[in-house]
Amino acid sequence: MVEKIYQTTSRDAVTGARTGLLTLPHGPVETPVFMPVGTAGTVKAMTAPDIHRIGFRLLLGNTYHLYLRPGVEVLSRFGGLHAFSRWNHNILTDSGGFQIFSLSHMRKITEDGVTFQSHIDGSRHALTPERVVDIQVTIGSDIQMALDVCTGPDIDHAAARAALETTSEWAIRAKRQWTTHRETYRGILFPIVQGNFYHDLRKESVERTVSLDLPGIAIGGLSVGEPFDKFVETLARTMEHIPAELPRYVMGIGTPEYILAAIEHGVDMFDCVFPTRAGRNGLLFTTKGRINLKNARWALDTGVPDPEIDSFGGERYSLGYLHHLFKSGEILGSMLASRHNLAFLHHLVFLSRNAIREGSFSSFKERFLEGYGSGTTRA
Repeated sequence: MVEKIYQTTSRDAVTGARTGLLTLPHGPVETPVFMPVGTAGTVKAMTAPDIHRIGFRLLLGNTYHLYLRPGVEVLSRFGGLHAFSRWNHNILTDSGGFQIFSLSHMRKITEDGVTFQSHIDGSRHALTPERVVDIQVTIGSDIQMALDVCTGPDIDHAAARAALETTSEWAIRAKRQWTTHRETYRGILFPIVQGNFYHDLRKESVERTVSLDLPGIAIGGLSVGEPFDKFVETLARTMEHIPAELPRYVMGIGTPEYILAAIEHGVDMFDCVFPTRAGRNGLLFTTKGRINLKNARWALDTGVPDPEIDSFGGERYSLGYLHHLFKSGEILGSMLASRHNLAFLHHLVFLSRNAIREGSFSSFKERFLEGYGSGTTRA
């Protein structure tokens, strides 16, 4: 196997949950870990120092968006995304496969790669697995993803197999290209498991992906519109086949129900745009449920969003003030709400790691979700 980047540090006594340490080019990262999403080189409404103060040391960027804007030439001129964005810790970049998948009416997938129209200006572009690796090398990704074919929850077995075959062949080509950069590039490559919601294809995809002998593995094709029960079942069946020595990453999950289910089954890494998007729209996550800041009931509330969480780095902003900011259309409202939601998720994974070390993850999960109300909103 190529270099080992993950070490398990503790295991829960009952579930598959575990803690670990990722050794990455820009420093170690404790797992389980939630990664804030900085799609275009920034976590919306947040500064890099604020993200650092919350405690994050690993962010996510997106190859598709960064390729289109600011573009490879700009990123190369600035020496990569770390220097360009002034973020001195780790960056993981998605390959752009999901974004291209979402442009179904504007793209064409072939054995060679994908052609698509830019959502920005309609210009046409072509990406191959090799080109996607090269772009992520220019970005300076500490972890990069191989280009894959993402599928929706309603395709038949034949279509799912075709996507799996293409994803598997692209992963081989991506590894070959990644290997050519190893003398000068320290970032690592994760291939992506596909197979839709067919368990035989998922098993086959894991086996083919693991055979590439790469430092980690991403589990794709989940959280794409399927019911929660199907997500959990498919994740559990997939995880059965993944070796314990590999760090496991599930893309696109960012609420307590999904995060805790993933941790329970041994997932180490996850990300989602929803927490900051929700914050920008006035929705706060708290340990007692969700809060809609736009509702008039908060206008006179002198309390903070969640007494258990230091949302604002030692500053105290009341719910009444946050309500006022949103009613007034002030940008600061989005900034503070985004910061709170990220602090909430950092708090959640911190508590999860502690519960795993104590061997009490199951009871912790039950208590946390009971308090959270499984997604109820205090409107």
